Amino acid sequence: MAEYVRVEVADQIATIRLDRPKMNALNAQVQLEIAEAARQVDADPGVGAVVIYGGERVFAAGADIKEMAVMSYADMSGHSRTLQDCFTEVARVGKPVIAAITGYALGGGCELALCADFRVAGESAKLGQPEIQLGIIPGAGGTQRLPRLIGPSRAKDLIYSGRHVSAAEALAIGLVDRVVPDAEVHQAALDWAATFTGGPAIALRAAKQAVDRGLEVDLDTGLEIERLQFSGLFATEDAKNGMTAFAEKSTPSFTGR
Repeated sequence: MAEYVRVEVADQIATIRLDRPKMNALNAQVQLEIAEAARQVDADPGVGAVVIYGGERVFAAGADIKEMAVMSYADMSGHSRTLQDCFTEVARVGKPVIAAITGYALGGGCELALCADFRVAGESAKLGQPEIQLGIIPGAGGTQRLPRLIGPSRAKDLIYSGRHVSAAEALAIGLVDRVVPDAEVHQAALDWAATFTGGPAIALRAAKQAVDRGLEVDLDTGLEIERLQFSGLFATEDAKNGMTAFAEKSTPSFTGR
């Protein structure tokens, strides 16, 4: 049983809850537990959407620097692959994923939030990639996912300077999608997640894969990914139900088949 990361499911929404006092530092154990939680919610047919939440005070303040400080190049050259793979498990969850950000989301915490499809932040949240201030660079996807989200110039500004950005600035540059009062962050994420439950799960997975994989390739290859996902959905019961309901002007009933 995981020590620092737990999965709570209610109303088809899974909350991946980080709980490592005091700041949810992402040490190696937490990274592995996050990956296992991601695999669990991805495989659960009763889960239609996912929220990642660090609690009322902090999302995740970053990697465990004390743990990293004693690691050699040889140590980190091996561990860095595990670190990236653990976060990629979150990015590859085939369901809508929303990061509910309170307090700090710095370094690895920001990189974890980048693995979600959407980000809801509290008004006092702070986000950033401060690794440069330690003489290193982001190693859990920050140099790759951040520029894909906000553009290379803005990403370089955050990565080169290591500065923290407020929730308001994060919203303005597209780093987060919504800003709400601090006390409402988790509920706002749950409410957003609820809009995806009961929907066509196979189509949602296909849409996510088409967008995410398409961003990694040239346009022609991306269009082929889309074509294959699109045509494949015509073999599903959901597509038949959806189009029949449209023709009959009734409400579709999706089963995830």
